[in-house]
Amino acid sequence: MSMEDVLDRLKSDAEELKKWVGVYIGVLAVLLAVCNVGGANAAKDATRANIEASNIWAFFQAKNLRRTVYTVAADDLEAMLATQQGLAGAARKVVEDKIAVHRSEAARMRSEPKAGDGAEQLFAKAKALEVERDIALRKDPYFDWSQALLQIAIVLASVYLIVGSFLLLGLSGGLAGLGILLMLNGYTLAVALPLLG
Repeated sequence: MSMEDVLDRLKSDAEELKKWVGVYIGVLAVLLAVCNVGGANAAKDATRANIEASNIWAFFQAKNLRRTVYTVAADDLEAMLATQQGLAGAARKVVEDKIAVHRSEAARMRSEPKAGDGAEQLFAKAKALEVERDIALRKDPYFDWSQALLQIAIVLASVYLIVGSFLLLGLSGGLAGLGILLMLNGYTLAVALPLLG
């Protein structure tokens, strides 16, 4: 084998490696796009759940206020009956019926399982939405860091194509691996890293 054959072989191997590095960069770009979708979805889910929880908490407060109004009205009517011993017959019956209606409405404001909008049901819904929001907020930093690492890995691999330093290519691979792990953790929350989530 002549020296020219060796040089041709090395050039051919270098060109082949550059092609594979190009494919590697393409794969990283695809993973970056997938990571971007996951991060955007996590942010949207957190915002949506937070808005829905806020709306339900407002409805919960309104139900509690209405329940308090009915309870106070019934208490006032009971106090009136206690102080007005002379009230009898039909008048007393009207007041007692009104007390029963107020107590019934106060109970309905507290719990209404069929409609699902009593204070107890609203409380449970709002708490569930807060949990959903908190999960989405825990996912988001993993996607942010993953995107940053994948972008840096793409840049380092691109610079390798220009300068040919295998150190840059190795560093790119390490950062890409870490970025991929963070992206997967963003989707699964398998590991809770103290600084990220």
